Amino acid sequence: MSITFFYSPQSSATRIHWTLEELGVPYEKVKLDIRAGDQKKPDFLAINPNGKVPAVVLDGTPVFESSAIQIVLGERYGVEKGLWPAAGTPERAQALSWLLWGQVTLGAAFMRYFMNTGTWIPPELQHKPQAEAVLKEIHANLALLDARLNGREYVVGDKFNLADLDLASMCGWAIPTAKIDVSAYPNLQDWLGRQTSRNGFKTAMSAT
Repeated sequence: MSITFFYSPQSSATRIHWTLEELGVPYEKVKLDIRAGDQKKPDFLAINPNGKVPAVVLDGTPVFESSAIQIVLGERYGVEKGLWPAAGTPERAQALSWLLWGQVTLGAAFMRYFMNTGTWIPPELQHKPQAEAVLKEIHANLALLDARLNGREYVVGDKFNLADLDLASMCGWAIPTAKIDVSAYPNLQDWLGRQTSRNGFKTAMSAT
């Protein structure tokens, strides 16, 4: 077994770092200096032609896009460790649905919001009415997640798995960055607090 993990601190690679820590598998970390353009160098482009982190090389095979990496790692190592549902089970189908919902639906809404409010986007390129509309969409999605967590400790099944991890990494970064008031979502608040108190999260967040 060989895992090489390419990352930059405080990026979307953090969720993969957290995943590797939870799985408890040995891996080699390779830090890329994004400001220096390490992610655009030929050696790394051969691993991820998009020139972005995260990426892993798993037993010689490159894998990129964080959701794909999560799923591959879950299938390879997570089932036996109880961190990913077994193939063919209803829980696997639900875990895939919620993991991808977090990236494709909730995550995309947050990114559209940041594109219209972020300080790194020139004001002339921002669109206030779109930001207001997307904020409503974000709240609708957070309400949906809060409802899912009503009476549940975890998003899928009766214990923590990578679907919780992926959603918590998204919410834990995006909610405070966007300064979203989540007081109306007590289930989400309780769940997020429990996920981000895990040692794997703390290790990933403290990476330099």
